[in-house]
Amino acid sequence: MFTSFEDKGKIFTNIVTKKPVEVQIQTSIHRIHGYVHVRPDDRIKDEINQNERFLAVTEATVFALTGEEILKTDFLAVNREQIIWMFPKSDQDME
Repeated sequence: MFTSFEDKGKIFTNIVTKKPVEVQIQTSIHRIHGYVHVRPDDRIKDEINQNERFLAVTEATVFALTGEEILKTDFLAVNREQIIWMFPKSDQDME
């Protein structure tokens, strides 16, 4: 887990690089727009299938099913069990 130690005891760990992917997430009572951060060689599916209980979403906007904006926040932890579907905004049909 630890990469190296400094003489004074400071611990250095590997930096995990991830790229932000703009997504839409649907739960049973909300729609969420924001960014999920994915490792460069992984897919969104790989990120959502992680063993962690919550999925980190940044620059999140939460909407009611009626479309009314409820909340804007820099960070939102979404319980993975509550996600019905999720897709990258780049795949959305722009008609």
